[in-house]
Amino acid sequence: MQVERVKYVIWAADIDRAVRFYTQLFGATVGRSNPAITELELLGSVISIHTGGEGKRTWTGLSFQVADVVAGGAEVVAAGGLLSHEPKEENGEPPHLAMCVDPEGNEFMLSRRRG
Repeated sequence: MQVERVKYVIWAADIDRAVRFYTQLFGATVGRSNPAITELELLGSVISIHTGGEGKRTWTGLSFQVADVVAGGAEVVAAGGLLSHEPKEENGEPPHLAMCVDPEGNEFMLSRRRG
């Protein structure tokens, strides 16, 4: 099998709101789009947002590595998302993880490079 493309699909009840969240917060750019799905491109990755979501809390497996998870978490909240797990120091080291939720209920994490 020859794979042509890999993308990660998340769901949205309000696709326009979801697209705004990811483009404004992370700087993703809109790629292909049709009434049912919008593909966002970010650092060579594709996040595909599909209509028909129910707004229920769903773990996605998405992780975005950022330099500062505390500042990043604040940006998530300012963009309309939530923090389900605030970034905290661990063993005297700066926070390296923040668990977040987008406005559509999709859970993702922010992480800081360690070591």
